Amino acid sequence: MKKNGTYRLALAGMLTAAMFIIGYVESLLPAFFAVPGIKPGFANIPVMIAIHILGWKIAAAMSFTRIVLSGFTFTGLYAALFKKTGKFSVTGISIAGGAAHNTGQIIVAVLTLGKAVLYYFPVLIISGIAAGILTGIVTGVILKIFGGKLPDIY
Repeated sequence: MKKNGTYRLALAGMLTAAMFIIGYVESLLPAFFAVPGIKPGFANIPVMIAIHILGWKIAAAMSFTRIVLSGFTFTGLYAALFKKTGKFSVTGISIAGGAAHNTGQIIVAVLTLGKAVLYYFPVLIISGIAAGILTGIVTGVILKIFGGKLPDIY
């Protein structure tokens, strides 16, 4: 069955809402390993699903909406760009997005606090890669369940 534009828009809206909800729940979690700024990145799963099911343009729009509304994340937009190259797996896109997000975090921290925070960059990159692997695996499983196609939800 071909999915129409209204269906795709509704699905994009639901995935965007899921990003906000998951992101909010993640923000309530205590920092892993008592290290600030390290979270699992599960809020990126909906945009990763959108990249593969709805296409990079809709995923980028979802990510832009998330960036504007939350003023916090960079991962989804970069992930959409990595997907467009066709050279990255689901997990590869997730890892690259996690690393890009952490790079954005450290840039903002340096601009805000000064170069002294650069010592923290290796910790952020390692955590971003680990979260990217986990998020990529979970996204891959979800995509496999749906066969990489739009689910019938109506």
